[in-house]
Amino acid sequence: MIVTGRRDLPLKEAAESIGGTALVCDAASPGAWVEALQHLPVRIDVLVNDAGGNTDLAGIEQARRTNLAANLLSAVLTTHAVSDRIAAGGTVVHLGSIAADKGAGSYGAAKAAVASWNVDLAGELGPRGITSNVVSPGYIGDTEFFRDRLTDQRRELLINQTATGRPGTPDDIAGVVHFLASPAARHVTGQVINVNGGAWPTR
Repeated sequence: MIVTGRRDLPLKEAAESIGGTALVCDAASPGAWVEALQHLPVRIDVLVNDAGGNTDLAGIEQARRTNLAANLLSAVLTTHAVSDRIAAGGTVVHLGSIAADKGAGSYGAAKAAVASWNVDLAGELGPRGITSNVVSPGYIGDTEFFRDRLTDQRRELLINQTATGRPGTPDDIAGVVHFLASPAARHVTGQVINVNGGAWPTR
C-alpha cells in the first residue's frame, strides 16, 4: 500500500500506521506525477483520492482557485495519471464532503464538482469493471480539518444536527471505503455515499 501526500512527516506517520510506503507527491501538480509514476506499481487495485481540505480556513488568497486545485484537480490528475494501471474489477473512491450539499463557499463548490465529475468517470471506467464512487463525510472528529479553529459551540451544533448524536470517526469513513473496494460492491458505481449521521438526509 502506498500513501502519497505533500507533507513528509505526517505522510510517513500515516504510512507507518498501516504498514504502507510513503511517497511525497503534490497531487495537484502534473509535473509531480511524472516523477511519482516511477515509484508506483504497474497494477493498482484500489485508488482512494483523499487529498484536499478547505483552503479557505488556511487564509490562502484566491480561495476558489486553490480549493478547486486541492479538492478537484488533485483527484482528476491522480486518476488520470494511474488510470491505465487500475486493474479490471478495481475500485476508485473519492472523498467528498457534506459541504457539497449544504454549501461552504468555494470548498463546497469544489466537492460538488468532484461528485459531478465522478458520474462521467464511472461511465468511463465501467466497461473495464472498475467502479468509481464518492464517500461524503459529515463532521468527523479527531482530524486536522478545522485546524484547531472549531469552537465548542460549533462542535456542539454539528453534533446536534446528526440523528446519531455523535461526531463521525475516521473508522466510519474507512469502513465505507473498505466496503466499496470489496466484492460485495461490484455493482455500486457512480454514487455519492453519505456518512454524516443523518445530518444531511436523502430520501
